[in-house]
Amino acid sequence: MRRVGIGIIGVGQIGKMHLDRYAPIEGTDVLAVCDVNEAEAKRVADMYGIPHVYTDYKEMLKQDDIEAVDVCLHNAFHAPVTTAALEAGKHVYCEKPIAGTYADGKAMVETAAACGKMLHIQLSTLYRKETKIAKSMIDKGELGRVFHARSTGFRRRGRPFVDGYGTKYFTQKAYASGGALLDMGVYHIAQMLFLLGLPSVERISGKVYQEMEMDLARKEESRFDVEEFGLGFVKFEGGLTLDIMEAWSVHLGGFPGGSVIGSRGGIQLPAYTDLKPRTPFSFHSTIGDLDFDSTLDLDAADQRRHRLYSNEDAYDSSQHHWIAALQGRVGLLPTAELALQTMLISEGIYMSDRLGREVTAEEVAAESRLTLTKDRM
Repeated sequence: MRRVGIGIIGVGQIGKMHLDRYAPIEGTDVLAVCDVNEAEAKRVADMYGIPHVYTDYKEMLKQDDIEAVDVCLHNAFHAPVTTAALEAGKHVYCEKPIAGTYADGKAMVETAAACGKMLHIQLSTLYRKETKIAKSMIDKGELGRVFHARSTGFRRRGRPFVDGYGTKYFTQKAYASGGALLDMGVYHIAQMLFLLGLPSVERISGKVYQEMEMDLARKEESRFDVEEFGLGFVKFEGGLTLDIMEAWSVHLGGFPGGSVIGSRGGIQLPAYTDLKPRTPFSFHSTIGDLDFDSTLDLDAADQRRHRLYSNEDAYDSSQHHWIAALQGRVGLLPTAELALQTMLISEGIYMSDRLGREVTAEEVAAESRLTLTKDRM
């Protein structure tokens, strides 16, 4: 199995998480880390046995044995660093969301194509057991004509920093560009777009809120100016629809998991609390004029897939998939396109909320702000 040289840009919370996930993957060599905090970069390099440390990512990009870089920075910095890496001849794996704006994300996708390099976005929900099973069922026609889906994400009180988790930069538009929709929603919306076959967006409506009480001192320190709760409704080409409900914080006991509805059957995905499933995967259909509600042992189904299908390990996680794609074992899933479409929908929700009306995909794309300039690279 061909070995792949990786460089990590950003060794904060997410960068360390990526390093942990690369560790067990055969054929992976993390050769360098880069961070403006030199002391932390050196500490992390020592901890993981990484030979090279940089404080300037442009210097890292000159290292010839690094084939691909992993961008683990705040949302607003994804575009300039990713674009520079692509133009330096590196493949790029970037954290979600794809960028701070749809326009920046589109520029990243176009640059990757122009440079002939792979661009992979971290969308961990694509590799969940339920997603793989649901995709297989939908593609085989078990649901009939699919016409509606629902994307949900729930936290009771899980706002970054103000509720005790993460840093204050998650709550500032200047760094994060958005709140619950861009932090959590990207996973769930992209998951639905993947299951639906990446349909073309026509119209979007939505509303965002920041209503829940929070500690005043932490609110002031964090400069919390993003949404904690986002709602949306999307109309796709061909009549397909999607509704969205994403909460960092809400006074409820939970949301049901995402769902996909077709003319012959429907799938209910597990609902999660603290990353643990609390409801099962279920399939609902009518057979012989009888209504069936069926559950599935996801672990057994996944084990069977690993026994029967070659390269099934390439879909065990986002990092497994990235390394397998770089090795040429599998084709890269369209994660950049899924993330870009997700950004279009999220910006559409923000625009709809601001204007108080439904907006078209063309309006959103035309208004989206390109922040990527040479002086930011």
